Amino acid sequence: MATMAIEKKRKNIDLSVDTLKKLSIMAASQGKSVKAFIENILETKANSLSVEVSTNPSPSGDPWFDDPENMAEVEKRVKAHKEGKVKSTVVLQSTEDITNFINSL
Repeated sequence: MATMAIEKKRKNIDLSVDTLKKLSIMAASQGKSVKAFIENILETKANSLSVEVSTNPSPSGDPWFDDPENMAEVEKRVKAHKEGKVKSTVVLQSTEDITNFINSL
């Protein structure tokens, strides 16, 4: 029978004294150490979650970023900026700057 090792990582956590007391009582009632009890709770919760990562860079999920042409344009402009190939840069720091810029369009 083959055994599979699960990779683990140690992480220290800070809990309030009251929380630790409650967890200690709950762990003792199940005949477990506090450490084993907390690990079991966290593992169970993590395994019940479904984690999805969106490729949309917008925090609000704006559908504009779902269009490949729009993303290609954004990537092209970011690359040009990083390479110093941007023709002009506009810095708007005040309401007046913004108003003047919009009126100049």
